[in-house]
Amino acid sequence: MTAPLSLGVLISGSGSNLQAIIDAIEREELTARIHVVISNRADAYGLTRAQQHGIPTVVIDHKEFSSREDFETALIQSLHAHQVELVVLAGFMRVLTPFFVRAFPQRIINIHPALLPAFPGTHAQRQALQYGVRIAGATVHFVDEEMDHGPIIAQAAVPVYPDDTEETLSARILAQEHRLYPHAIQLFAEGRMEIRGRTVVVHNESRAPHATLRVPDTTNGQKD
Repeated sequence: MTAPLSLGVLISGSGSNLQAIIDAIEREELTARIHVVISNRADAYGLTRAQQHGIPTVVIDHKEFSSREDFETALIQSLHAHQVELVVLAGFMRVLTPFFVRAFPQRIINIHPALLPAFPGTHAQRQALQYGVRIAGATVHFVDEEMDHGPIIAQAAVPVYPDDTEETLSARILAQEHRLYPHAIQLFAEGRMEIRGRTVVVHNESRAPHATLRVPDTTNGQKD
């Protein structure tokens, strides 16, 4: 039996997606274990959610560091100390720099409340309403060195109704996020994803231990 995938979850707020991941693990729908929940805010309710389930928590306040690199170094050290294999961003309201991303190549995922590449950045639901789209949704993607840009793992769509507000649309999307995020993490845990350029290919059967994400060689056998 494959060992559970070790997760490190980064949050800044209420942690509803964190709760969805915890619930999926407890229902044995997700072959993973959360080794640590890290927040940059000591008052984040997500910390309480984690503690209620016996999950270790750490507060690393970005305001206590003189530079972004020092803050991210502390994050990296804590994640390594907890032997994290996959970094899960669940409402973590800090933009991560290439310095952090390079510490976990193809091992950071994020969920965004829009059908990327449409409406990246903040207030995605507001943008969707302003543009008059008929379909909105959520996207789970790998994190690369650009915001809301990495290869897409999974998406879920929801209808946009004429009388929707930012709040009602957000609630409809959030319900899909809670279903989609554990599913995407399970694909990683089963080793079923292969990155080909900007595309994530999902294989039907489990191909490899979760510790191996297949990334094709693009050097044609040549080395620098």
